[in-house]
Amino acid sequence: MPDEPRERAPGGPAPCRVVVCRDCCCGSPKVAGVDHAAQSARLRAQVPARISDCLDVCDQANVIVVQPSAAGRAAGARPVWLGLVNDAGATEDIVTWVRAGGPGVAPLPDVLDLHVFTPPRRAVRP
Repeated sequence: MPDEPRERAPGGPAPCRVVVCRDCCCGSPKVAGVDHAAQSARLRAQVPARISDCLDVCDQANVIVVQPSAAGRAAGARPVWLGLVNDAGATEDIVTWVRAGGPGVAPLPDVLDLHVFTPPRRAVRP
């Protein structure tokens, strides 16, 4: 069925996955005018997705990270960080891209290129 999320077949390669930040800023009233619950539900209904605690990039709220599939990783893809995902259209663009294969498999839609950012490196504590 086209509306069911792609799941990993037993013994099959890992699919493309989505991580949705939902903590102090992302998913909160601090980002007004967004139906955060609907956004999370839409992603979970359509693609393999999980909810994460704060990803420490609050200035980019709402943040969604698209992790490449096994095929994408084999092609050299890295996770793609998307920020300011604050409208239903951007959510749908993410769903479409992930269902097409995501990083390393399907080209990033031009409209999502506007949301891509590089997260700051975290300091490693001794």
